[in-house]
Amino acid sequence: MTWQVEIDPRQCMASGSCAAVAPDLFALDGEHARPLTERIDEDERALDAADVCPAGAITVRDGENVVGPRP
Repeated sequence: MTWQVEIDPRQCMASGSCAAVAPDLFALDGEHARPLTERIDEDERALDAADVCPAGAITVRDGENVVGPRP
């Protein structure tokens, strides 16, 4: 299965926490972070990155279901 990873550029404050947690999944590009690819294999580190994002800018989806950030 694959997940879709999105970062809302209006919310992202480029703290770098996502890139620190999963540098092979996220990168900082100037004022915002971005996922390196939109679709990834299921990877717990993507959920960890969504959980630690101070702006709540990362959403991880499994199809129509939001799986990250976790409640």
